[in-house]
Amino acid sequence: MPVSQLPTLSKEEFKLLQEFIQKETKIALGEEKMYLMRSRLGPILKKEGLSSYRELYEKLKKDRLGKLKSEVVEAITTNETFWFRDEHPFRILREEVIPDILQRYPNEKIRIWSAACSTGQEPYSIAISILEEARRNPKINPKNFEILATDISREALNIAQKGKYQWLALTRGMKPEILDRYFIKDSDGADAATIKPEVRSMVTFKQLNLQDSFTSLGKFHIIFCRNVTIYFSKEFKEELFKKLAGALKPHGVFFLGASETMIGTSASKLFKLVRSPKGGTYYRLIS
Repeated sequence: MPVSQLPTLSKEEFKLLQEFIQKETKIALGEEKMYLMRSRLGPILKKEGLSSYRELYEKLKKDRLGKLKSEVVEAITTNETFWFRDEHPFRILREEVIPDILQRYPNEKIRIWSAACSTGQEPYSIAISILEEARRNPKINPKNFEILATDISREALNIAQKGKYQWLALTRGMKPEILDRYFIKDSDGADAATIKPEVRSMVTFKQLNLQDSFTSLGKFHIIFCRNVTIYFSKEFKEELFKKLAGALKPHGVFFLGASETMIGTSASKLFKLVRSPKGGTYYRLIS
C-alpha cells in the first residue's frame, strides 16, 4: 500500500510507539524517522483491522503472547546488509587478526561472534574469508573456527539459515571466482543462488536481543558488532560496549562499522584502537 494511503501518524502516536520500540529493542528513533515508522507499521494496521497508530499502540500494550510485538519489531528493525561490507574488516581479519589470535591461542578453537547479523551476509563473509585464507596458508584449518551469528529478527535469521540469495545482490562487489567457489546457482531458472554446505556448516545462528545477557554464549576471540550501534542511545551504547568487552577473551578483537566509534565512551578505556597500515581500524581488549 502506498504511504499516502496509510493513516496519518501524529507526533503523539510517534512518541508512544517510539518509546515502546526503544524499550523492546534499544533502537532510538528520532523524529526524522516518522516516515519510516508510518510506512513500516502501516501494513500491520491493515492486517489487524486498525484505523490508527494509537490503536496499534493500545493493542501492543495488551499483547500478552507477544505475537504483535514480534511483528512490530520485525518491521521496524533495519535488515540492510551487504557482502564483505566496507571490505577492510575482512582483509584485516585475514591478514592481521587471525594470525595474531592463532599465535596467542594455538590450542583453542577460535570463536567468532557476528552480532546483529541480519540476513547472514556478514557471518558468511567471515566464513568465506577464513576459507580463502586457508587456501593460501595450509597452517589454517577452517574446522578450528566456530562462528556464532545472532539477531533480534527471527525472519532475518530464517533467511540466513536457508542461505539463499538473489543473484543480482550477490554479483554486486563480489569477485566471480568467489561466487563460483562458494555458491550454487539455482538450476530451476530462479535468479538466485545458495551458499555451499562447507560455508554454511561453519556458522550457527541464534536469536538474541542485544539488551539480554551474553553469559550463556561463552567467551569469544573476535566479535563483529557493525552498523547497528548507530541506532542506539548513548546510554545503551555504553552498556553494550562493556558487555561486549566482558564477552571477549584476553587480547580479543572487536570490530565496529566504518561510521561507528567507541571514542568518547567510558568503555573506550577497556580497548586499544588499532589502525591497520592498509586502512581500516579495529579494537583490541586491553588485558
